[in-house]
Formats: sequence, C-alpha cells, structure tokens
Amino acid sequence: MITTSLLTAAFAYILGSIPFGLLLTRMAGLGDIRAIGSGNIGATNVLRTGKKGIALATLLLDGGKGVIAVLWMQAYGHGVFIAALFAVLGHLYPVWLGFKGGKGVATGLGVLLALSWPVGLICCGVWLAMAVLVRISSLAALAAYAAAPIAAWFLASHVSALLALLIAALVYWKHRGNIARLLAGTEPRIGQSKAAS
Repeated sequence: MITTSLLTAAFAYILGSIPFGLLLTRMAGLGDIRAIGSGNIGATNVLRTGKKGIALATLLLDGGKGVIAVLWMQAYGHGVFIAALFAVLGHLYPVWLGFKGGKGVATGLGVLLALSWPVGLICCGVWLAMAVLVRISSLAALAAYAAAPIAAWFLASHVSALLALLIAALVYWKHRGNIARLLAGTEPRIGQSKAAS
C-alpha cells in the first residue's frame, strides 16, 4: 500500500512538473520565459510575450496535467487524491527548475474538473467572470479558489472539499506577492507588461 502510494505520488509529481510554458516559448524562439515579465512559467506570463496561441496552449496543457493525473488513477481505482495533490505540487515546485515553478492555477483547475466536473466548471466560471470584469488574472484565480472548497463541500464530498482547501491554500501562498500588489493597487491587468520580480 505504501509502495503504491509512493509510486502514485512520484508519477503525479513528474507529470505535474513538466514546464510547458518554458518548453513552448523556447520552441517558439522566444527565449526563456523566466526572463520575461514576472518570470513565471504559467499562461498569464506567456501571454506577455504577445503570443496568444502559445499562452492558450500553455493553459490547456498545464490544466491537462491535472486532468490526466486524476483520471489515470481513477482508472486504477486508487490514489486519486494523492495524484491530485502531487500533480499540483509538481507544477508549483518542479525539481528540474530548482523547485521554482508556476502558481498552480491551471493545473489545480484541471484536478478539480477531473475530480468533480460541476466543481471544476464553477471554479472556471468564477475565474472567467472575474477575468472579464476586472481583467486581473491573479484576482480571478484567488476568487476561483475561494469558491473551490465551498463548491466541493456541497457538490462533491467532504474529502474533495478538504483537498480543494489544501490546493487553494497552496495557490494563495504562491500568490502572496500578487496579494500584496492587489492591496497596494499596483497589480497589472491581463495583457499588461510587468517588470520581472
């Protein structure tokens, strides 16, 4: 049982740690995404290159990591929640990049969609609505993850709600710089350039 859990965690972590934003921008000849904008490897920073197609591909692939990790383990009937958590941890702290990864928004949403599509759709809907209304990606993400544990509690299971709360806490932790800028009124809007930090 312990060996199976460890293998599940390792598989999900490695899958989650694939830095699609970095790989796609390098393949497109845009250089190292970590030297652009905020230095983040996620879709929002990829969008700052002006390449919307690559940003969309990054978003879908990062989300896909979470979906595949969960669905793969569901097919075997075990380790689903371990896979869900470690896919997000892999994206946040990839060993290949010195444990400096993305902020987990897309991968976490992929996990939620695979665990419970109604919960995932609600979170995606909250993110989209906030992104359209305020055009601040970080605020949209924070709102979506505030909704995640509540939606999971009512629409999935208490264990799913606990997992959603844990993922939300990780996402909030990775957004602590964004939260400080939001409070200061200096957080950039979607598509707006941002000095590397």
